[in-house]
Amino acid sequence: MNFKVLALAVVGITFLFQTYVEWLRMKSSDREIPENVRDVYDEEAYGRWLQYFKEKTKLSFFRHMVSYAVLFVIIGFDVYAGIVKGLGLKGDYAAAFGVLAADMLIGLLYEIPFGYVNSMVIEQKYGFNRMTKKTFVIDQIKEVVIGLALTGGLCSLFILIHKALGSLLLPVFSGVMLLFVLVIAVLTPVIGKIYNKFQLLPKGGLKERLTGLLEANGCTVRAIKVMDGSRRSSKANAYFAGMGRSKTIVLYDTLLEQMTEDEIVAVFAHEMGHNKHRDTMKLYGMSSFSIIVFVLLAWALVSLPEIYMDFGFQGVNYGFAFYLLSVVCLSFLSPFMGLFSNYFSRRFEYGADRFAAENGYGAALASALKTLARNSFDCLSPHPFLVALTSSHPTVSQRITEIEKIPS
Repeated sequence: MNFKVLALAVVGITFLFQTYVEWLRMKSSDREIPENVRDVYDEEAYGRWLQYFKEKTKLSFFRHMVSYAVLFVIIGFDVYAGIVKGLGLKGDYAAAFGVLAADMLIGLLYEIPFGYVNSMVIEQKYGFNRMTKKTFVIDQIKEVVIGLALTGGLCSLFILIHKALGSLLLPVFSGVMLLFVLVIAVLTPVIGKIYNKFQLLPKGGLKERLTGLLEANGCTVRAIKVMDGSRRSSKANAYFAGMGRSKTIVLYDTLLEQMTEDEIVAVFAHEMGHNKHRDTMKLYGMSSFSIIVFVLLAWALVSLPEIYMDFGFQGVNYGFAFYLLSVVCLSFLSPFMGLFSNYFSRRFEYGADRFAAENGYGAALASALKTLARNSFDCLSPHPFLVALTSSHPTVSQRITEIEKIPS
């Protein structure tokens, strides 16, 4: 069996499927807007949204085409084997790091221009971007450093465990990955400080209402913080960060600027619903399956040295194994895994909405969802298959429909 031909065939199938997904995304603008969200955009705003949506989806489609063109060239012409040989990299660690670093650098050659056009041109044109060019560059540097550190560190552990324990890699590295994901979840509030500044929500009527809501429902969080999301975008959001004693509810400063106090409390109640239902731990539990699949595939790839001969290597290259795992195996499997994980994520969103509504904030939450959609230029009528495949949240229309069914 020629593994290069097999890899190219899998990538080709994935490309065709993802091209169909991109096409569905572009065609979503032709779909009729549901009646219960038609008031989100007036005629003028809808015209601007339509123009914005078309520019964003065209850019996304172009990026999709370029990324797969690069992928076909890298695999078809043994680019990474040539780089390893050309640099004279010897040993498992050096050869692996050579592939990982080369892949990141090649990715940056097209990801940075697309990211720049998205943030500094399109988002700027429609009044969403608040990043300076300096902030954009600093963010790219941070992402490269963090990406190399995490990928290099995990690859090093993988090599070490595999060479020391052989087949015992499966249970041991699975445990390492499960612990790693848990630690990242716990440290989310700390990691967030790399990119943003956080301040405690100031004392006043809003904080008293939020604290009272927590106490009434027996919920405890470490803090309620405000993040300077306005440094990068005018779009608003809120999220739940951390686990255990590090649990924190984060409100974007733009959320406080754009919403009424009732709407803010409603969004807060929604996030508190996730905490009450232990959704973070449930998602972690479901991600454990994906992690085990990841480790199993990685073990299979390094257990067949003959694979690498077809790609120009002399033997196993752990960095290229990670590359094949990411761009071939997981890219092919992710739509199927996404159907499962996104389904449950959407159920969790409905549950959090119900919690807010049962606490008396149903109408305010529906209003807040419309405000968020309006101020973020959300697509109000995405194709149902697109929602099922790629969306962790139901559409605004679907959420409002369910909220309205709950007795106030």
